[in-house]
Amino acid sequence: MTPTLGLYFDFRNPEPWRRDPTAYHRWHLDLMEEADRRGIGALWVTEHHLVDDGYLPQPLAALAAVAARTRRARLGTAVLLAPLQPPMLIAEQAALVDVISGGRLELGLGAGYVAPEFEAYGVDISRRYLDTDHALAEVGRILTDGGCTPGPVQSPVPIWAGYLGPVGARRAGRLGVGLLTHRRDSFPIYHEALVEAGHDATTARMGGVVDFLVAEDPERTFEQVLPHRTHQLNSYRQNAAKGTGRTPRMLTEEEVREGRGSGVIAPLRVLTPDDAAAEIAAICEGLPVEHLFFWASIGGMPEELVEAQMGLVIDRVQPAVAAR
Repeated sequence: MTPTLGLYFDFRNPEPWRRDPTAYHRWHLDLMEEADRRGIGALWVTEHHLVDDGYLPQPLAALAAVAARTRRARLGTAVLLAPLQPPMLIAEQAALVDVISGGRLELGLGAGYVAPEFEAYGVDISRRYLDTDHALAEVGRILTDGGCTPGPVQSPVPIWAGYLGPVGARRAGRLGVGLLTHRRDSFPIYHEALVEAGHDATTARMGGVVDFLVAEDPERTFEQVLPHRTHQLNSYRQNAAKGTGRTPRMLTEEEVREGRGSGVIAPLRVLTPDDAAAEIAAICEGLPVEHLFFWASIGGMPEELVEAQMGLVIDRVQPAVAAR
């Protein structure tokens, strides 16, 4: 299986490099339109709330804008925080994006983990996995059974679970949805649960973000990205500690350079286009990987780095992966 390659956007606009918000969001839309014109396979967005660097809070609203300006690329959420919205609202928004895009939506739903986000929405965080399981089933039912108007173009809309680890893999398999991870050890659990629940084993599909960027000069680019990666990791640490009473320890650039302190997030690498294509082939070997996506920007990277990587992914990595 040849995966569809994409770019992954969080719209972060952190203080050390802050741009005018309106201009910055318009630049993102321009970039996504250009990526679509040049042949990128997919464009993905994500969701968090109350983050002081402007992290995208409403992925389907953003994708509606992207849908209106693109023609070919698949449009995905990785992930929309399902417990924070009623399934009917998710389904209506998803259907509208699917209609505007002409049937290009990939709907990834996840549980979330940041306590103040749940407090802001008046939602019980202790129920987040139950609520997400319910949303994965109910949103799919609404979209498939004509439960909202207008209905989606696709039947069915591809739905993904943004679950990690063995328990998450089993949940996704039991529900018969895609699994937004490409961890090799998750596949047997996911596949077994899919079959046990009576789903067609050939519908198994995996995907997710890769832990590397692409550049002609990896060492130079790594050093340019390092402060932005440090911001990204420290922001995740701050987010995870919100509402817990803990004070997270902030990482230094030297620790990030050495690959320390990433936790569940793999250390970042920067690869040449050829090495990136080889890495993708290794990731996909023996797995039903349908989608892989690169961070378009990490922690508000300079525009020239973002645009350079986009060009390499489209012009060098995609053709090399397709040719294997």
